[in-house]
Amino acid sequence: MVDEILAAGFRGIELSYDLRRDLVEGVEARVREGAVEVYSVHAFCPVPVGVSRGHPELWLLGAEEAEVRQQAVRHLTETIRFAGSMGAGSVVVHAGYVRTWHRTAALISLAAAGRQHGRLWQWRWNGLARGRERKAGRCLDQIRDGLSQLDGVLAECRVRLAMENLPSWEAVPSELEADALLRDLPPERYGYWHDFGHGQIRENLGFINHLRLLQRLRSRVAGFHVHDVHPPATDHVLPPHGMIVFEDFAEFAGLPVPFIIEPPRDAPAEGLREAVRAVERAWRVGGAVAPQEVP
Repeated sequence: MVDEILAAGFRGIELSYDLRRDLVEGVEARVREGAVEVYSVHAFCPVPVGVSRGHPELWLLGAEEAEVRQQAVRHLTETIRFAGSMGAGSVVVHAGYVRTWHRTAALISLAAAGRQHGRLWQWRWNGLARGRERKAGRCLDQIRDGLSQLDGVLAECRVRLAMENLPSWEAVPSELEADALLRDLPPERYGYWHDFGHGQIRENLGFINHLRLLQRLRSRVAGFHVHDVHPPATDHVLPPHGMIVFEDFAEFAGLPVPFIIEPPRDAPAEGLREAVRAVERAWRVGGAVAPQEVP
């Protein structure tokens, strides 16, 4: 698996939440040999014992149930230790959701029908915002408490925990909430992970200005997931076959963080190489986009 990625021209990888335990030994061997570098690990990784299939939201720091939050801390601790053993600098995490009616899917359906400016759209949007506003504070408090419990293992393993932006409005933290959370946390242990596809979807649905919010969080960015979007909300499209104008984000190309190509599962090697070339042309750089995510 790793050799195929290297043969496609990549020099580093992200280990993903569906990395099976039987594959770990082979990856570790390639890392020890110096053949590949692990830049980041996406929680929970490897797939936890007793779980049939990996998923980034098996347990959430912002869950309402105390037992779920405890499991999130426990398994994040294991992921952080694994990341440290692989030499990875960051662990990417999905932090939480407010428990409310999920109206983002309804907004996507309306947007797909070209109805972003009608009364039904506004009603749905307002209802989503009100429902989220009532519950986001408690979810943020729970996330803050969970992060504090991970401080020691992050320091021990010299790994940074990076909260990823997620495409739905129910997800916590939002970009502004992440900014507020991170102000009180040491930058060497906590950061923000920016997913270009998720950011574009959030802009398509009227939640944010993608570029402006990324500029605001620039100093805390730990890394990027790079993929494109077919409007309004189909992501994991390889550049340049989507709608993102990567030229608008050229100012971030020089950041000393990993840029992880996050492709669809059936992407051919040439499609990956084409995506890298497209982004490098947009950013007028050579080799800025290196790793591919490893399942």
